[in-house]
Amino acid sequence: MSQNLPIAQSQQTVAPTPQNTPLTQSTLPAGLSRPTVPDIAEDAEPAEEATQGGLEATLAGLVQGRLAGLVGKSSGYIENLPVEVKRSVQGLKGVQVKQTELQNQYKRECLELEIKYLKLQEPLYKRRQEIVSGSTAPTPEEIEAGEKQSQKDDEDYTELPADSTQSSGIPEFWLTALRNHPGIAELITDRDAGALKHLLDIRISYLSLQEAKPGFTITFVFEPNEYFENETLEKTYIYQDEVGYSGDFVYDRAIGTVIKWKDDKDLTKEFEIKKQRNKNTNRTRLVRKARPTESFFNFFSPPVPPSEEAIENGDIEDEELEEIEEKLEMDYQIGEDLKEKIIPRAVDYFTGKALEYEVMDDDDDEFDDEDEDDVDHFEEDSDSDNDVPVARRRGPPKGRGGGAAGSNVNPEECKQQ
Repeated sequence: MSQNLPIAQSQQTVAPTPQNTPLTQSTLPAGLSRPTVPDIAEDAEPAEEATQGGLEATLAGLVQGRLAGLVGKSSGYIENLPVEVKRSVQGLKGVQVKQTELQNQYKRECLELEIKYLKLQEPLYKRRQEIVSGSTAPTPEEIEAGEKQSQKDDEDYTELPADSTQSSGIPEFWLTALRNHPGIAELITDRDAGALKHLLDIRISYLSLQEAKPGFTITFVFEPNEYFENETLEKTYIYQDEVGYSGDFVYDRAIGTVIKWKDDKDLTKEFEIKKQRNKNTNRTRLVRKARPTESFFNFFSPPVPPSEEAIENGDIEDEELEEIEEKLEMDYQIGEDLKEKIIPRAVDYFTGKALEYEVMDDDDDEFDDEDEDDVDHFEEDSDSDNDVPVARRRGPPKGRGGGAAGSNVNPEECKQQ
């Protein structure tokens, strides 16, 4: 189970950030730039079809680019309203200010509930760590409850032998759980695995509500190892003071632990030996140079958001800004998934059970329901004796799985995005 399963990255809603809230893309329908499916009758003129299709794609791209540039710009309608109507509009904004204040209060109270129930779960998390490490064996009652759940999840589950009474710790538990998360698995290199085998526990705690800004800390607990001196590595995520436009907390920034690497064990760097020649003496020497490389442990050196002033002054190129935004969104999403998925459901990621729901999330995102109008464009060929019915894709079972963390926007749920 420690191998990375080839599950596609879930196209779920990303964690809200200052850069992607409230809008980062045009409200233009996504279908505008999609290639259309040709009608059966169009097969007679393939060359003309290809030319026409290319022209349509070009025009669609131009239109989309033009309209995208108009998003957020005033059409002049509001400015030309009578003063009496403008007063009413401003009054509505005043009402909305009070709604936003209540939403802020609601989210704060939800956060208080999360803190309350985390304290109730702490004894269970401690018990989990004891079983994983093998310091204590699971009780017969715990094993029985686990088997009942396994039978409920899988009708073909085979019960453990009744005469088996031995239990032991679970090797590489957290490494396997992390590798079974589609997004995090992409960050873990073979070199990282050697260090992550020493991972004992992953914990979560919340910042005090008396702090200036709310947030949470994820703590990775390690046994002594040959890679670094730290016993714990932490990553703290801090929210903005007020909720975002969508009504959820918005990430402000993240702070990571400085890793005290042992000699020649820095997994975030690769070392290479190069020859240098002195121009005057013509003598050569060997120089050892380090260069950054991909590693899971880069997670503890989060990207720094650009300042508003730098963005407004144009000090950052568009491509560089886009790259920073992508890194920030990815960093925040990893923190969100650790908090909402892996820590509370670690055993499901270890066994791979959680991957069933990751796959169903992918199916929902990649396949849209067919409209009847779309089906009418295709005629049935009644002369063929080899018609094969089109297989319908089965969605997630009712009442199981739900959406991916960060995708729910139900205001009735006390969930942080």
